[in-house]
Amino acid sequence: MKRSTAREIAMHFSFELAYNDAGAAEALRHRFSDEYFPGLSGEDEIYTEKPDENSLEYIKRVVEGVDAHSAELDGYIEKYSKGWNFSRISKTASAIMRVCMFEVLYMDDVPDSVAVNEAVELAKKYEEKEIVSFVNGVLGGFVRGEK
Repeated sequence: MKRSTAREIAMHFSFELAYNDAGAAEALRHRFSDEYFPGLSGEDEIYTEKPDENSLEYIKRVVEGVDAHSAELDGYIEKYSKGWNFSRISKTASAIMRVCMFEVLYMDDVPDSVAVNEAVELAKKYEEKEIVSFVNGVLGGFVRGEK
């Protein structure tokens, strides 16, 4: 599985955790169970292939990290979302930015430029053009301001 696909799956989890009281570990265990995972392929093509060991480790690291640092990451989103109230930002855009920010702050093996570029590509897939520009601007400001 490509890292970009694993990143997209991690973003889906980040989105779901905003609506779900279950912890990251429980959500991961349920999603990747042999009983549940095969049914996901009908919902989204990224679930046609079950993650290999490396991809699964990456997904777990990101999802558990985003969950553990959600308040910090949301604080950065608010800080760099000039002129936007956090409540106005879509859950999808927030999930994308949380994953990127976690990678930038806590994953030395992911170059900042790759994390931002991949986040912008995810935003292009899931959001309107104006939101893509917003995500790019927030993440660009975040990288310049925090690194």
